[in-house]
Amino acid sequence: MKRLFEPTRLGGITLKNRFFRSATWEAQAEESGHMTDKIMALYENLAKGGVGAIITGYAFVMKHEQPSPRMFGAYDADVVESFRPLTQRVHALGSAIFLQLVYGGSFTWHDVGTREIWGPSAVLNKISGITPKAMTLDDIRALVTAFGEAARRAMDCGFDGVQIHAGHGYLLNQFLSPSFNIRDDQYGGTAENRGRIIEEVFDSIKAHTRPDYPVLIKLNCSDFMGDRGFVFSECKALCRRLSDKGITAVEISGGPVFRAPKPEKEPTLTVDAVDRESYFSAYAREIAAAVSAPVILVGGNRSVPVMEGLLADTDIAYFSLSRPLFSQPDLINVWAGDPAAKPRCTSCGQCFAPEGNQCILDRKQTA
Repeated sequence: MKRLFEPTRLGGITLKNRFFRSATWEAQAEESGHMTDKIMALYENLAKGGVGAIITGYAFVMKHEQPSPRMFGAYDADVVESFRPLTQRVHALGSAIFLQLVYGGSFTWHDVGTREIWGPSAVLNKISGITPKAMTLDDIRALVTAFGEAARRAMDCGFDGVQIHAGHGYLLNQFLSPSFNIRDDQYGGTAENRGRIIEEVFDSIKAHTRPDYPVLIKLNCSDFMGDRGFVFSECKALCRRLSDKGITAVEISGGPVFRAPKPEKEPTLTVDAVDRESYFSAYAREIAAAVSAPVILVGGNRSVPVMEGLLADTDIAYFSLSRPLFSQPDLINVWAGDPAAKPRCTSCGQCFAPEGNQCILDRKQTA
């Protein structure tokens, strides 16, 4: 019988339990992407708090492309090297740590007037108001290489692996979406073509790192836009292809990401009742049954009994949390001692603040 609090092996790494801290932009790095004392303290508390593995806030892979202020950087060896004390400290505290890699594209509001912003096609992003430059084949090749080089830097700096961010409206998600990708070449049209860049990013990372280096991916189960967006059948097919290629694990998340009228019903992302917890679990359950790669479920994981039930009744292997760990970095240790404990987090969504993201309850205490 599988248990939440048991060691497992993932891509050659031993994880002490089945809990991940999911990637979350903290807005606490240097503007250049370098390490800070705030980042060290935040991640040290997460590792002390018992989480088996940490996926960092997203890191930009090309110097000219930073979708959010004060996020991690992975575009340069000097920047990534600044995180070596972090990887060493997290390991000393018994947790694993993965660096999430991203290219934001037109889903950004940061420094938009001074840089060229790429997209699969020159399609207006109605959220940000940005019409990106349609990427040339040379641009695509440069980006694919940039992901590979960033992964090599992460490996050299001691990160246990990397995660490709291909969800939540960022560039790789836009390639998957027919609303943003209207290309008529090998990167557009069919679902297989729209997913081609993601497979090439994976191949590039594998070519730049050692053969057993873990590579994870975060995907939307659906954009919940009907046939105007990336749909679940396409997600499942892409997960199968990536699993066949040897992806280490797939983290299943989902929309809404484009905030447009959606013909497809989407899960309620407010967790105010037990039956609203783990709101992407139906999608993750089906994908986990269809692929050999381990599946990580993110989104609304709030109670041990619900997660234990999913662990027992499905092939889902891991559970990822973010907001509850912003509020209680020691929540995993709390659950280990009292599986019935309820998180302090109320899913209010007010973690984000210009001065750096933090639980609103903690901000009120220090105000």
